[in-house]
Amino acid sequence: MAPIIIVKRLPAAGMAIFPFILLKSERYKADMQIINHERIHLRQQLELLILPFYLLYLINYLINLLRFKNHDVAYRNIIFEKEAYQNDSNLNYLKKGNWFGWLKLSL
Repeated sequence: MAPIIIVKRLPAAGMAIFPFILLKSERYKADMQIINHERIHLRQQLELLILPFYLLYLINYLINLLRFKNHDVAYRNIIFEKEAYQNDSNLNYLKKGNWFGWLKLSL
């Protein structure tokens, strides 16, 4: 289990910064969908040996921003976010492997 830190000024409900899960509020600790979403991001960070994840995330976001000209659409189309959103309600997703699932979404 990743250590959870409450950051009240967090711009989102949750965020994964290896090896931590940051949450905006204590109440999100009980939201297993948010926790699972952030755990999927932690797995993605491990798959790419952490630093390359952040670089690819930023590059993918910037390309999407140029493409869609809308922050929300650009964010939702980041390949890492697509995998996390598509699977955050499946609490067994990480247990069943699914390594590099984000890569399959980009092909």
